[in-house]
Amino acid sequence: MAQTLQNILAEAIQARASDIHLKAGAPPVFRIHGELTVSALPPITPDELLEFVNRHVPPRQRQEFEEQMEADFSLLDEHQNRFRVNLFMAQGIPAFVFRRVLPRPPTLDSANLPSVLASLVRTPRGLLIVAGATGAGKSTTLAALLEYLNQTQALRIVTIEDPIEYEFVDEKSVISQREIGIDTLGFQAALKRVMRQDPDVIMIGEIRDALSVETALHAAETGHLVLTTLHASSTAGAVNRLLDMFPAESRDAIRLNLAANLLAILCQQLAPAVRGGVLPAVEILINTPTVRNLLEKNKLEVLPAAVETGSEDGMQTFNQALYQMIRKGLITEETGMSLSPNPQQLRMNLKGIFLDEGRRILPT
Repeated sequence: MAQTLQNILAEAIQARASDIHLKAGAPPVFRIHGELTVSALPPITPDELLEFVNRHVPPRQRQEFEEQMEADFSLLDEHQNRFRVNLFMAQGIPAFVFRRVLPRPPTLDSANLPSVLASLVRTPRGLLIVAGATGAGKSTTLAALLEYLNQTQALRIVTIEDPIEYEFVDEKSVISQREIGIDTLGFQAALKRVMRQDPDVIMIGEIRDALSVETALHAAETGHLVLTTLHASSTAGAVNRLLDMFPAESRDAIRLNLAANLLAILCQQLAPAVRGGVLPAVEILINTPTVRNLLEKNKLEVLPAAVETGSEDGMQTFNQALYQMIRKGLITEETGMSLSPNPQQLRMNLKGIFLDEGRRILPT
């Protein structure tokens, strides 16, 4: 008897899986508490995968898949559970990855995010970037920041997403969520018109190119709070990645614009928790006068030192975040070491040895 997608998704939900991987010739694989687990379901056949495409992929995304061999969309199962779906070809056969999206956006507390983010996001203007690798929880952090605003302030919020993940219910704010391919033809079209929709806050699902960087900076410059994500492995790396989207002759102007309009950059990775599940370890760069000065003078190599010495302003490095998580018993020392960009330094910190390297590097 052929498997149905609904049965596979139901099994995944019962197993509390965050992600579901479907490929031909193998049983469905679930990611549970950050670990891949092969399910007890039978292997999926190529015909079953083709049936999933024909039955469950929306017409526009099916056409996109036929033309480009990959597509993103959101899907509701028969119990109204929402999934973010990536469909792609692998060895000439369709394959799927599903990411389960919780029915309500998380809060800053439930997402275990640093408390300084509440004061950051209350700033009425500026660009706030959430960076990290794929699967690092960037969308969850964005959703928690927006839900905090929704619960606490009367704001007009417009999101541009591909696809929509968390669905917001208006509390104090008025929120319009726009999905690429359903509510607008593309990011460029949506970004071009978003300023006419009376926004106080704009959420751009992902910074993808120079145009989206320029639009985000322009919106921040004209008095809006802009939230977005970016693929980068550190806060300083995020700055370089933004600048690399532009030709060399334009980078100085963009860097100065960033110095004037950046609010903060968060960079996160997920750490397996002692009590199960995962917790975000978050590096935080805030555009303090010191950081702004470094950006203006193109001393980007010194940004990590500014983060390391900026704890009084709410900044923290990955090592500082991991150190606190280990000391609180949230993650094991072994986990912290495996995620640390500088395990030797973290090991010294756990022994009570702290070298003030950042202040030595920072210019006076």
